[in-house]
Amino acid sequence: MGWNSWDGYGLTINEEQYRANVSWMAEHLKKYGWQYAVIDQDWFVANPTADGKKEAKQFQIDAYGRFIPAANRFPSVTPEAGFKPLADWVHSRGMKFGVHILRGIPRIAVEKNLPIADSNFHARDAADTAENCSWAVDNYGMNTSSPAAAAYYDSIAKLYASWGVDFLKVDCISSHPYRGDDIRLISDAIRKTGYPMVLSLSPGPAPVDKADELKKYAQMWRISDDEWDLWHNDKDFPKGVGDQFKNLAKWAGVAGPGHWPDADMLAIGRLGPHPGEGEPRATRLTHDEQRTLVTLWSIARSPLIVGGDLTAADAWTESLLTNADVVAVDQQTRLNRPVVQTEDTVSWIAYEDTRGGVETYVAVFNLRNATRRVKLSWNVLGLNSGEPWPARDLWSGKDLRSADGVDVELPPHGCALYRLHTSADVD
Repeated sequence: MGWNSWDGYGLTINEEQYRANVSWMAEHLKKYGWQYAVIDQDWFVANPTADGKKEAKQFQIDAYGRFIPAANRFPSVTPEAGFKPLADWVHSRGMKFGVHILRGIPRIAVEKNLPIADSNFHARDAADTAENCSWAVDNYGMNTSSPAAAAYYDSIAKLYASWGVDFLKVDCISSHPYRGDDIRLISDAIRKTGYPMVLSLSPGPAPVDKADELKKYAQMWRISDDEWDLWHNDKDFPKGVGDQFKNLAKWAGVAGPGHWPDADMLAIGRLGPHPGEGEPRATRLTHDEQRTLVTLWSIARSPLIVGGDLTAADAWTESLLTNADVVAVDQQTRLNRPVVQTEDTVSWIAYEDTRGGVETYVAVFNLRNATRRVKLSWNVLGLNSGEPWPARDLWSGKDLRSADGVDVELPPHGCALYRLHTSADVD
């Protein structure tokens, strides 16, 4: 759970903006479990532009071919300390610090053939100059068959650990195409540092048939291409909230301690400066669609990473992120899976073990752009019961007495999330 700068600031985040968002999260969200604060792409570029198309990027790099923060954007950094002063400040607030990188090795390091730290290799020994990320060409691909590749990944992991990086988002690695050797080398490099660091892989869709490998080497991996503030898109990019029902269903049963299929950031609040497609704006999702977004991510146990500018969050946005009962569904449940799926509605179920028995959670979603009444008995949902169960609506906070099942009128693209108390164990 946390915040990433991408949806709110794109390539242009600076230290003042970052600190403001961390402070807001510490004040408003920390007590609900939100903790990671991640600086996304191009923190090492001194002259970023909103559209990312400027050709003459001014890269900041050290003597060993490793990107370092742009001091004109992050004035607390120094060439020697890197992000450590900023990470120390984040840690002092009880939060955790993260950065984004691309797989591979910087082109500028290869052009200069800089030495790789703590090795006898140079950048050209590690690079595959015939390959790079198609949408971000800052780096060459990596010749993973060369020991120089492992040496370079070891060197950046060691650097990030010295800064106090708790969360490493690596892009252009889990799809377009899948790069299993790079994933393994980066994971091994992190492990060698001895510093606990979440490894998050982007973009998606990560291949489902690689689930075991992903669980072994990473803590998070994206299940689709970028998800933005729309309901549906037939194109691969960007995806909408409604598109994630099928994507999350594919990964049902995989999520568990230490490994989480990731449905992408929560595109809520203020988005900019070049958010997906279009100009800076408040999220285009309706209130009901935003609630569906948070509910679906929670019942499917996706990581909850807010994307919008937190400092511009209104009371509604804050209410979505501070419902402790809904957060608990994301953080504490098990056996999460869809149980009813039609063209009009989808229902998910999950369970939580408590001292008093088993809490059962049911989420019901209206996929249509029209109000729809949904009526489902507990038996239809796989909850065999000869008696009515009391249920609580976690968004409204209202109790439903003597309920025989779900009977609710849902607005367009709306949802309901219920908690039931049962005494029997669930396998």
